[in-house]
Parts: sequence; structure tokens; C-alpha cells
Amino acid sequence: MCSHKLQPDLVLGQPVLGINLGLIKQHQLQGLILDVDETLVPIRESDTTTEVREWFASLKAQVPIWLVSNNLNEPRIRRIAESLSAPYITGAGKPSRRKLRRAAEAMQLPIGKIAMVGDRLFTDVLAGNRLGMFTILVEPMVTPMGKPGKYLVRSTEVWVSQRLGVSLQSRQH
Repeated sequence: MCSHKLQPDLVLGQPVLGINLGLIKQHQLQGLILDVDETLVPIRESDTTTEVREWFASLKAQVPIWLVSNNLNEPRIRRIAESLSAPYITGAGKPSRRKLRRAAEAMQLPIGKIAMVGDRLFTDVLAGNRLGMFTILVEPMVTPMGKPGKYLVRSTEVWVSQRLGVSLQSRQH
């Protein structure tokens, strides 16, 4: 695997809520595709927070946003998507590009003007890079008042990626 396919275009260094209109304009993005689990909601949650809903609504007023999840639990993902009034795709099989391409085609935007946003290198970033999207790596969303999980899979991905030469230093500006 080529390490450049794992290199995010932007390492946010914070959860998805750090993405704002200024950042979208700075990178000349016209649409967003967001992962769901650990990107928008903790893995064991089925509800979005008020903060996430308000953040999402403010961005959605400016750019189209799709949710594309590897999760096969369609009722759970539908509930999350409906709370955000967002179109969604489940069972994406990222790093496969097929479902990302479907969301991009629905947006009717050039692939290079759409950001794939997620918390995982080997699924979200790899899929977005394989398709030619702008990729944004965010920190995992954790349960408020809860302890962050151990994120063994993500930690392993980060370790392997760094050994392959991927830089994961926060580069917002």
C-alpha cells in the first residue's frame, strides 16, 4: 500500500465540530461526505447531540453534506441521518470507492471539490484519496462525560501509517 494514499490532506487535530465555513472556503470545498461512527457520534450512541445538530445545520446551509457509513445497522444510521435531515448510505465498505462515488454523483460536484471527512485512516482517508477527494482526518467523537475508549484499531492504523511515512501533525492553516 502506498503511504501517500493514507496521507490526509488535512489533519484537523480535533473532532469534526472544528470544521467551519472558513475552513471550507479556504480549501475551496463545495461539498462534504461525513463518516458517522466516531466521526459524528460515539459508536454506541444512536442520537446526535444538540451541538452536532446545530453545527451540521450551519454547514448544510452552505454546502451539501452526505453521510456515508460502513455500518450495516441501517435503522441506527437512518435515525442519525434523519436527526440531521441528511441523505445517507450504509454498508459503504470503505475503502471501496463505490458508495462515495454514488454520494458525489448525487451532489453533482467535481470529486476534487468534495471532502471525505472521517476519523479512520484505512477506511475514510484511504477511500477518499483513492477517489481523488480532499481528505480530512478528525479526532474521534467520544461520549460526553464518558471516558475515551482505547481505540485499538485506530491506534494501530496511526502507528502503521507513521511507519510508512504519513505525517499526522495537525495542519489547519
